[in-house]
Amino acid sequence: MSSYTGNVEVGGAPDVRELPGLTVRKLAVSEMANNAYLLTCTATGEALLVDAAAEPEALLALVGDAPLRTVVTTHGHWDHHRALPDVVAATGAVTVAHPADAADLPVPVERPVEHGDTVTVGDQVLEVVHLRGHTPGSIALVWRGGGTHVFTGDSLFPGGVGNTQKDAARFTSLIDDVEQRLFGTLPDDTWVYPGHGGDTTLGAERPSLPEWRARGW
Repeated sequence: MSSYTGNVEVGGAPDVRELPGLTVRKLAVSEMANNAYLLTCTATGEALLVDAAAEPEALLALVGDAPLRTVVTTHGHWDHHRALPDVVAATGAVTVAHPADAADLPVPVERPVEHGDTVTVGDQVLEVVHLRGHTPGSIALVWRGGGTHVFTGDSLFPGGVGNTQKDAARFTSLIDDVEQRLFGTLPDDTWVYPGHGGDTTLGAERPSLPEWRARGW
């Protein structure tokens, strides 16, 4: 039985989850306690990093000798891409992000992705879900290889959706997208890996959706 909990601390060791065909390594970095996720295809050894947030030395140590082919940035906020230039320079990884946030990144986005596109790591496939509101180009990645797993950036956390700066239109856009594109299409046992803090499941959060919408954040 897996010992993975998703509970990590800045300066601490990564938490590792072995799934059929994919290994997930979660590491917390920076004063903002950002989560970075290294996904490794067990068949090919190829790796993909979700959010090169900070502390490039720690992220490169996490990568180790694995061929890092891709770095996906979930959105354009500064705390999620500070290490991107150094990680890309060291590995030659292809940069992936939504075009609506591309101008906010410190390096060019080599592969812009839209809602419904896919990103691969070895022979594993991740589906791109555009979640508009926290930023215009926020994306999540869904993997269905061994159960359903979603890497949500700052769009969904335990206890609510991401910060929309008390902007009613942005909040409505985000809660609508999260409800329709995640809760409306994925099962309750979907594991949620957020951009900060601990993990959750859609089933654990689903009963709170009406409360989130009513409170407006």
